[in-house]
Amino acid sequence: MSAAAKLRRNVARAKRAALAERLAYLRSLPIRSNTVVYESFAGNGVLCNPEAIFRRIVDDPEFADFEHVWVIADRSAQRRFEREFAKHPRVNWVPRGGLAYWKALSTAGLLINNATFPPEFGKRPGQIYLNTWHGTPLKQMGFDMPGGAAQSTNTLRNFLMADYLLAANTLMAETMYEDAYRLRNIYGGKIIEEGYPRIDRQRLNPAEREAIRAELAAEGIETGDRKIVLYAPTWRGASFQSPEADAEQLADRVAELQAGLGDDTFVLLRPHQAVHAVLQQTPRLAGIVAPSAMPTNQLLGYADGLITDFSSIFFDYLATGRPIAFYTPDAEDYQESRGTYLSGEPLPGPVSADARETGAQLSALLHGKERFPGYEDWAARFTPYEDGHATDRIVDAVFHGRTGGLRIRNASRDGRRRLLIYVGGMRSNGITSAALNLLKSIDYDRYDVTAVMPRFQPSATRANLAMIPDEVRQVLRVGGMNGSKLRQVQRRLLDRGGELPVPGELDWHERLWKDEWERMFGSATFDWAADFSGYDPFWANLILHSPGSTSAVWLHSEMVADRARVVHGKQPFKRKLGLVFSLYRGFDQLVSVSPSLSRLNREELAAYAEPEQFRTARNFPDPERVKTGAIAPLETLIPEDGPVPEWLAALRERTPEQRWFVTTARLAGAKNQASQIRAFARVHADHPETRLVIIGHGPLRQELEELIAELSLEGKAFLTGELSNPFAVMARSDCFVLSSRYEGQPMVLLEAAVCGLPIVSTAFATVEDALPPGAIHVVPQGDEHVEAGMRAFLRGEVPPVHFDDEAYIAQLVAEFDALADERVSARAE
Repeated sequence: MSAAAKLRRNVARAKRAALAERLAYLRSLPIRSNTVVYESFAGNGVLCNPEAIFRRIVDDPEFADFEHVWVIADRSAQRRFEREFAKHPRVNWVPRGGLAYWKALSTAGLLINNATFPPEFGKRPGQIYLNTWHGTPLKQMGFDMPGGAAQSTNTLRNFLMADYLLAANTLMAETMYEDAYRLRNIYGGKIIEEGYPRIDRQRLNPAEREAIRAELAAEGIETGDRKIVLYAPTWRGASFQSPEADAEQLADRVAELQAGLGDDTFVLLRPHQAVHAVLQQTPRLAGIVAPSAMPTNQLLGYADGLITDFSSIFFDYLATGRPIAFYTPDAEDYQESRGTYLSGEPLPGPVSADARETGAQLSALLHGKERFPGYEDWAARFTPYEDGHATDRIVDAVFHGRTGGLRIRNASRDGRRRLLIYVGGMRSNGITSAALNLLKSIDYDRYDVTAVMPRFQPSATRANLAMIPDEVRQVLRVGGMNGSKLRQVQRRLLDRGGELPVPGELDWHERLWKDEWERMFGSATFDWAADFSGYDPFWANLILHSPGSTSAVWLHSEMVADRARVVHGKQPFKRKLGLVFSLYRGFDQLVSVSPSLSRLNREELAAYAEPEQFRTARNFPDPERVKTGAIAPLETLIPEDGPVPEWLAALRERTPEQRWFVTTARLAGAKNQASQIRAFARVHADHPETRLVIIGHGPLRQELEELIAELSLEGKAFLTGELSNPFAVMARSDCFVLSSRYEGQPMVLLEAAVCGLPIVSTAFATVEDALPPGAIHVVPQGDEHVEAGMRAFLRGEVPPVHFDDEAYIAQLVAEFDALADERVSARAE
């Protein structure tokens, strides 16, 4: 890591620590149950559903003792707010992100947001959180979007924390919340399907209409007595990078729309907040851009017609009964890049890719007497509850708890058992491969699966994330653990002591972890929670605090030996695994990946766990991936840039008499590739037609390269580095050789078996469990024994493996089902 990168990392850590300290203090202050905090669009103004709820109660005598705090980041919105409320004794505002902001969030009794609070925020016990969201979606949302898991991380976290979610209609309740954001089965709050408060604000009386006209005029927007058409294009995604270029294009489109509409109509532009500031500075758009601080729904109530594209704003406008036109010059590109719901249905207005034509079509509707065909059906479907009293019903439900006769429900359940699995950091290694193979093999008709992991960004990690099945709900951890500096110091002192408390043993420690659980998962509950990685005390602790779950932790190897492993003179796992060991007594299931390994771990870990806690579940292979990779052309392994590697050229040009030995494993001490190289040197001296190719990366690469040079094996023994498809090389080799000192259940042996290779392996505690009896030619540890195994292959004494992968996987499925269906925790009762 560069010095600059280290500096940035340390600065970020210092900022997180300082924020955590402030939050810990603020969270110690009492909650003021009669204080309401409102936030819309990350502080862009007094807008949307929170604004409608605020105006409904702010001067209602029934709420005379309530205090109201708005989060406002936009300066123009702050000025507008102060003009109206500066003298109001119970109304205030705070800027987003400062100490006052965090104090407001930490002490308010009720929190109302139409988007998301920051990742550091966690709802305190006793607070009520209403998330209203900001519209019925036409664009795909959540996990339905390309890359939706990463983009939805904080949104999903906020939804799970919310006590109430608002839905204007069934599309929001089911298609968006339950399906797109995967709230089905796990969300513990309530979904209120009673219409949208902000749509109530579209019903304007004459005084309100005049106030809007006057405010527009004050901003230099003179509409005269012309009809008003609001043009509200959706967010395209490129404008964050080039808003100036988009401004000119938008000005062209507005001019064409205006030409089509005619002189008796005025086009008022309502752009996305991301480009609003730039558009206001564009001369061609002067006197056209609506102020960002003006509530959109008031503008909708003021407008005689609406032009949009993929913006969900048109759903709100259906409640007015006024005409809509859809200007979609890039419909195919947008559909391909983002995707939309209801794409096969005709929209409730004319659709055109030509701006002038769109204006003319809407003009005809404005001056005609008939509604567009299908308009009433859309209004009935998507604005069924917009009678002007949606806000009253929401206030009754959230502020008074009066829910009788209201459409309020829990997220639906489909009967599947809910599994939570920490899959590790998703770096390319054996645990990640095993985790991905497990996720590919789970029966999703039987299980609802959530995979949790850190939010890392390396390209290799993203490639592994892309292999997670679509059925899996991904939760990526963002933000940091809250808690005072004192408590964090105490936690680290416990870590240094080498033994950690399990739930129920130390109150303050348990509170820290419960807070972190609730910050990440909110109201979500699971039936079975597993730390599949098994090497990090942070995640082991978090999984143990999953409320009511049967808990499991994986033991991928001989854990005592792994803890003592030496790499470059250090023991990298000694401290962390020692802490994980101390948590074993809190888990219901300690899962080893082979029967022999389970027996070994039960004996060696007797000081940390009881015999009845130990289970066995072997790792899944991925036969289809291996078989597909095995037949891939070698040309697919050639780098796009640079020369063809020497090993690849040699493999492509191999002669019939050559015999290639292959292995794939991390280049680390436990894998003992040095022994394999030394053994191969002696074999090669007698059989010059032999070759050795070692696939993998790791800390010992330079050392192994030096050994190859020392033994004069250049051009005969090769290190390939990490390959995305090692199976193409394995399938073109002749014998697989494993020289490990110890293993759990090595996936590479299963993959070699799927490739149909003869297999030679050193003896370690679990080797006999790796494949059916007799499939592996097992030799003792030591260079001379590895050499003997290679010579046995050359003599024809090591036959290819014939592996029934379907029968084998059926056994593994039964093992996993027995684990996941087991209810053994007292906490689960």
